Amino acid sequence: MVTLTALLRRVRAESDTPEHVATAHGFRSSFWDRTARDHAKRVRAHMVANKVEAAYHRTDLLEQRSPLMEAWAKHVCGATA
Repeated sequence: MVTLTALLRRVRAESDTPEHVATAHGFRSSFWDRTARDHAKRVRAHMVANKVEAAYHRTDLLEQRSPLMEAWAKHVCGATA
């Protein structure tokens, strides 16, 4: 998020709020808005903190993540998903 925020500041990306620069939080928020909550949690590729749950979590969910990330990229780039 730090890298994206730095880029948005550097290019002075427009925000919906007058006299403000766009923030990375808006990207995160729109991802959550477009995605089922349980699915979004699983595809973010975060480590599972609970050791017992982590023992059963044996996949990188690539098959589920790929279509979602493709749709997200199209959304961010302004194309229809």
